Amino acid sequence: MTLTGHSLIAGQPVVGEGKTTFGFNPATNQALEPTYTLLTEDQLKAATAAAAEAFPSFSTLDPGTHAAFLEAIADNIEAIGEELITRAGQETGLPAARLQGERARTTGQLRLFATVIRQGDYRGVRIDPAIPDRTPLPRADIRQRQIPLGPVAVFGASNFPLAFSTAGGDTASALAAGCPVVFKAHNAHPGTSELVGHAITKAVKDNGLHPGVFSLVYGPGSSIGQALVADPAIKAVGFTGSQAAGTALMRTAAARPEPIPVYAEMSSLNPVFVFEGALKGSTEHIDALARQYVASVTGSSGQLCTSPGLLFAPAGEAGDKLAAAVGRAVSACAGQTMLTEGIAKSWNTGTQNLGGADGVQLIGQGTPGPTENAPAPAIFGTGVTEFTSNPVLHEEIFGAASLVIRYASVEDLLQATRRIEGQLTASLQLTEEDYPTAARLLPVLEQKVGRIIVNGWPTGVEVGHAMVHGGPFPATSDSRTTSVGTLAINRFLRPVAYQNLPQELLPEALQDNNPWHLNRRIDGETVAAAEKAEVGA
Repeated sequence: MTLTGHSLIAGQPVVGEGKTTFGFNPATNQALEPTYTLLTEDQLKAATAAAAEAFPSFSTLDPGTHAAFLEAIADNIEAIGEELITRAGQETGLPAARLQGERARTTGQLRLFATVIRQGDYRGVRIDPAIPDRTPLPRADIRQRQIPLGPVAVFGASNFPLAFSTAGGDTASALAAGCPVVFKAHNAHPGTSELVGHAITKAVKDNGLHPGVFSLVYGPGSSIGQALVADPAIKAVGFTGSQAAGTALMRTAAARPEPIPVYAEMSSLNPVFVFEGALKGSTEHIDALARQYVASVTGSSGQLCTSPGLLFAPAGEAGDKLAAAVGRAVSACAGQTMLTEGIAKSWNTGTQNLGGADGVQLIGQGTPGPTENAPAPAIFGTGVTEFTSNPVLHEEIFGAASLVIRYASVEDLLQATRRIEGQLTASLQLTEEDYPTAARLLPVLEQKVGRIIVNGWPTGVEVGHAMVHGGPFPATSDSRTTSVGTLAINRFLRPVAYQNLPQELLPEALQDNNPWHLNRRIDGETVAAAEKAEVGA
């Protein structure tokens, strides 16, 4: 399709009356056509108003129509074909294979949420039937369900132009909850966002939904982004990005007359803990472990929220062998094009600060890549004392860089772990002989991370029912939630109880005859939809 360079508000292209911008090819720093016009704050109000108008009908859709809508979005994204992969590659420098996998993840999670809608457990139906003859006081009929919060503002991420962008996890889970979405496109990949925005808009129209269910807006984060969060029509925010930007949105949301939740995924170092037993194998085994670590650090140029920024290795000969193997492995790597010129400059600043810190040495560094924004990956080393005493060593470097920390005892490891901020993940490389040590570390890690991995690496996040992609601050703004997997839908729901309502006034999910065939908890007991249990029987 021909890109317009305009926002899509309630199904209509809107020429922004603000400034203009371009997408840029990070391999060459050349601007890409077309010019994108940016909205003013006054124009933004049309999108939020349309979302508010769409909410009553969209939030009460029957499961069949609702699920078909998400499936139509997935179908439409796939129908774009190679044009989507080509444009995303031009705007991000990411290879086609990575983008094809990301497209599959995007459409897969939309279809997964469609199954969640049809199955219906997310509605959280609970029924406590009336007990009129209970003494000393009768019990009223009380029924509960989860309802959508209202229109949601979603911000696109720089590092996932598809899976965490226009139709990505935050948008998919908000739409699945029954919340209209106003999506703020990331300015680094505007064309990719427009292509997917048209796919969503077409699904809205083809399924006969209110056009305000989805809008795609372009504008500066400092003005349009803040105005979007401050708008009284918006009831929640989904964000993936830097800690500075995330906390700025959190402050705006908290300062509103009606504060709203911000579900922000921000920074994470994703520590890896290597135990003694994991290094008792052959030289080939240690070399393989080092290569796996370096691959996890350098994949997608390290621009993954789960890239391991820290690795704890034991002091002594075995740890020395691992550090040497890591140096060899990273020295064989070439830099990959980073997402933007600004991200590459930030990486250079971060690695310079890390390499210049007291007690930090360069373990190994690769070679620069062939493009302008492809710095050489680097891995540094230090000790536990230096790590625990220097805040610079705890700062995230977004890109292919990591720090190896040597520890002499379990107490060293526990002390260092207690000093780490909240993280998305922690990975443990161990054997059975390390179980006693790991058992001491696990209770500390449970307070620090959202996902604990054994004999694996943090990069690669499965989209499913049990996944947690979240963690204590600053990994996320709310450690009780996840931004990946079906549980992500809970962020955009809230419970409502209905006491003594007649059947004629109850929503379908709570009626005795269970017309939507939902699993329910009746008087504390789980009753499957197929059992068709009568309320109060």
